[in-house]
Amino acid sequence: MTTITNPVIFPEVATSNPLGKVSGGTGDTPGNQNAEIKKTTQDFEALFIGMMLKSMRSTVGTDSLTGGGHGEEVYRSLLDQEYAQEAARGGVLGLGRGLEEQLGWHIGHSEANDTRTKP
Repeated sequence: MTTITNPVIFPEVATSNPLGKVSGGTGDTPGNQNAEIKKTTQDFEALFIGMMLKSMRSTVGTDSLTGGGHGEEVYRSLLDQEYAQEAARGGVLGLGRGLEEQLGWHIGHSEANDTRTKP
C-alpha cells in the first residue's frame, strides 16, 4: 500500500476567490489587473450565454436524421460551449463589457477611498 506524504496542491484550485488576483494582489500592475478583469467578465458572459443555449436546446425536439443519443448530447453541449465562448469574445451581448466597466470603476474607487490599514 502506498501512502502520500506530500500532497500536491494546485494554486488555481487553492484560491477560493477568482477575483482575488484582481482586487489588489501584490505586484499587480494596472494593465495586468485590466486583463484579469476582462478575462473574468468574458468567462462570465460565456457562462451566461452557455446557459441560455442549453435552455433553448431543451425546447427543441430530437433530430430524426441523426437519432439523438448520449454521444450527440455530449458533442452538442461542447459545440454550444464553443459558440458561447466565441460570442463572449466578440462581445455579442455586451454583458461582459458592462461588467468590466463596473468592476474597473468599483476597484479604482475602492482603492482610492480605502482607509483600512494594509499589511
